[in-house]
Amino acid sequence: MISFVLDVEDLADTRFAISPVHETVLSLRVLREPGLSALHLPWRRSVLGRLDALDANLLMSLVGPDRALPDFLTPRPTRFAATFEEELTTVRRTPADVVRRDVLAAYARGRLPDVLRAVTADDDAPVLALRDAICDHLQRYWGAAIEPSWPQLRLVLEADMTYRARQLAVGGARLLFADMHPNLRWHEGVLHIDKMIGRHRVAASGRGLLLVPSVFSHKPAPPVSADEPPLLAYPCRGVATLWAPPPSVDPTALTSLLGAPRTRLLGLLDEPLPTVEIARRLTVTPSAVSQHLRVLHATGLITRARDGRHVLYRRSPLGDQLAGPSSTG
Repeated sequence: MISFVLDVEDLADTRFAISPVHETVLSLRVLREPGLSALHLPWRRSVLGRLDALDANLLMSLVGPDRALPDFLTPRPTRFAATFEEELTTVRRTPADVVRRDVLAAYARGRLPDVLRAVTADDDAPVLALRDAICDHLQRYWGAAIEPSWPQLRLVLEADMTYRARQLAVGGARLLFADMHPNLRWHEGVLHIDKMIGRHRVAASGRGLLLVPSVFSHKPAPPVSADEPPLLAYPCRGVATLWAPPPSVDPTALTSLLGAPRTRLLGLLDEPLPTVEIARRLTVTPSAVSQHLRVLHATGLITRARDGRHVLYRRSPLGDQLAGPSSTG
């Protein structure tokens, strides 16, 4: 069990942060062990084909036999939502002794893989070379596996933080941690995290508690080292529908929303067209078309641009989403 001792000031300094590096590193567990979460199987299948074999070998080795990860790969976020590049820069600055300590701690109860054996060298140069190689692999992995889905992931993370902030406002720390995970227990100013490899107690001592919601975390994940400030990555809500395919567009529902004339008009504008050409194709008067175009433009469903004497209209990205892939002219 790992415990965080939090006084009144620490609770007042309890904050949330979004960390793309945390998500990237924690996803390696799911990639290596698909049984951890069936919910992520669609994501895992899509990612495996994009990974280079050499990249995958080094990245998978970062997950220890007890699923521990080296702490230096998940640095404490310094602001609410840093970019992946900013956080990776922090990882690249990790001193050799910290890299050595954290990798060995992740393999405290298992044999160190050959690909990580550089950390056992007395000289710092091989350790730093390994650190840089890991960062290069993580950069490529982020681009292939996480970045394409990051907008959706971030929406889920932010929704969870909104819910947790309300829990804290309504019921204090007790309610905040009540439904976060069965392994968490709040009692008399101490947050207990059960079923951990580590067995230590960390006094926050004015450093506060940083909470990092995670899509890929299957259970609460504090730092392995007792020397790190209190931080808790925890499984966030709303993951179940993350990889579900978007619902198909129902043309009849769109007609009910916009009306038949505007639905036909929106379906037509997958290419730039002037008012007179639209009217000709729909066999209506230009004045009738202009009325519908004004409404669609005011709601952001179409864009317009002048081309000489004509104004050309075309569906906006929002209009494309609403019309769906099956829209036709």
